[in-house]
Formats: sequence, structure tokens, C-alpha cells
Amino acid sequence: MGIDIYELMKCFQAIVLFALVSVAFTAPVDEKELIRIVKQRVAEPAPDGSYSYEYETANGIQAAEQAQVNVQGDVLLKQVTGSFTYTSPDGTPVHVTYTADANGFHPEGEHLPVPPEVPTHVQRALEYIAAHPQENNTDN
Repeated sequence: MGIDIYELMKCFQAIVLFALVSVAFTAPVDEKELIRIVKQRVAEPAPDGSYSYEYETANGIQAAEQAQVNVQGDVLLKQVTGSFTYTSPDGTPVHVTYTADANGFHPEGEHLPVPPEVPTHVQRALEYIAAHPQENNTDN
């Protein structure tokens, strides 16, 4: 009466499987709180591609967006406007309004950096160059 190697392998596989399942069930669970949606409205997309939505969560996050499609000649142009609000990790409220169109994404918000104004002498020089294009043509 000898030990059947195949039976021994089955027992070994069962023990390994049991150990792996035990480890998986004892792994820590991510304790992050699920944030409830307290308000949500979604308008079905129209055949032309326009749409709108808005939502608000229990922790104060808010977002809204609308898209309109305009026809200019043979080109369809989509213009999107929207906003979102949340509280940053340091407790500062953040509010952003934006538009997105053929010229890109244009966000606005008090927390966003603003480029400095163009100095007066530079502005005058640019206006002069624009008003006198022939004098500035160096290709001749």
C-alpha cells in the first residue's frame, strides 16, 4: 500500500488554493467613503450632437455642461460651456467656468494664473507694426 502521487498532488493543490483564498479574504478593504449623488439631470443627446447635464454630490462637488452645435457653411462647430465647483484638499473652494470651441478650451477661475498685461510700449509697437505692414516687410 503506497502513497498515490496523484492523490497527494490533489491534496497539495487544495491546500494551496485554500491558503490563497484565505489571504484574499483577509486583505484590507479600501475604506474610502462612497459619495452620494444628491442631484443629477442629463438631457439625452440631440441628433445634432447638442447635450446638457448637471450633477451635485453630497460632499459639495457640482458640475454642469451644455453643448450646442452651430453650422457655418459646410462645417459643424460645437461650442461647450460649463462649470464645476469643488473644495481643494487645503479647504479652499474652487470654482471654474469654461468654454470650449474651435479655438480650444478656455477656463476661468480665481485660482488660475493670469498672464501679466502687455506693457504699453510693447502694445504701441505691435499696433505700429500692424498699421504699417509694408514698411516691415523684409522679404524685398
